Amino acid sequence: AAPQVWQKVDLPVEEGVVLLDIAFVPSDAQHGFLLGTRQTLLETFDGGLTWERRDVPAAEDDGFNYRFNSISFSGDEGWIVGKPAILLHTADGGKTWERVPLSAKLPGTPLLVTALAGEGAAEMTTDQGAIYVTSNGGELWKAAVEETVDATLNRTVSSGISGASFYTGTFSSVKRGPEGNYLAVSSRGNFYMTWAPGQPYWEPHNRFSARRLQDMGFRDDGGLWMIARGGEVYYGQGSGMTEDFSQIKFPSRGFGILDIGYRTPEEVWASGGSGSLFRSLDGGKSWKREKYTDSLAANLYAVKFFSADQGFVLGNAGVLLRFAGANVA
Repeated sequence: AAPQVWQKVDLPVEEGVVLLDIAFVPSDAQHGFLLGTRQTLLETFDGGLTWERRDVPAAEDDGFNYRFNSISFSGDEGWIVGKPAILLHTADGGKTWERVPLSAKLPGTPLLVTALAGEGAAEMTTDQGAIYVTSNGGELWKAAVEETVDATLNRTVSSGISGASFYTGTFSSVKRGPEGNYLAVSSRGNFYMTWAPGQPYWEPHNRFSARRLQDMGFRDDGGLWMIARGGEVYYGQGSGMTEDFSQIKFPSRGFGILDIGYRTPEEVWASGGSGSLFRSLDGGKSWKREKYTDSLAANLYAVKFFSADQGFVLGNAGVLLRFAGANVA
């Protein structure tokens, strides 16, 4: 039998939990946190082999059942955001988490948080396209985008963005590139938007494929990847923002492809519905399906590598896969 590069990790969670994000403390690659729906917050001290539930009293006093969406560390400083709108902050590598009050006027639900260099610095993005920056631990936030996505689209609807008039007002996915630029997919999958630091508003773009978008993200070289429904995969031209994509050959057999993650510039992994995992060894040009995960009764939503030796795949049904070794052929 083919060696199993990925191994399923036993987690102390209810069956229906969807895992949403994972991060490790920069000063200790063995110490990490895993987030999900139903207030799931797990902690590991052995690099992700074993996990235990972590209670955060600051998030437990108001009767909400939070969905923790995103976690990020810079040094020993870490941030977690969730829905209903909640922000947690640690200054001691996750030993203690405190709750930072968010304004009731915050447009949308925080989807993504990014810890920035500098004490108390972070950037938070909501599903309505608001981007806020703090430099004092979340006491004050400055808006980086001048107008709401709704307003932008109402203004540009006549400029030929198809689907903009059906916009429901939310992003299903927001990704932040290494330069602080953003890529977001509308929740209906009918177009995408980009933002770069200094721009007053998000820029809408027509999707390239006939099918609706599933997700988009950044390649290792800075270029874009785009996944359409039904497992179609496209790469953007060049190594920056673009509207020009070409479809690549992908053995998805109609399974939805949900994410793409880079272990090295050459070795790339893609995850999808019904336990499907795919590997490329030539930088994402050609792909092969890994058959041993087919029996997993879970959709694999995210592939995340922290180094060439440390990677995870996050799924629904409480499924976490851990990268078990580079030396496995």
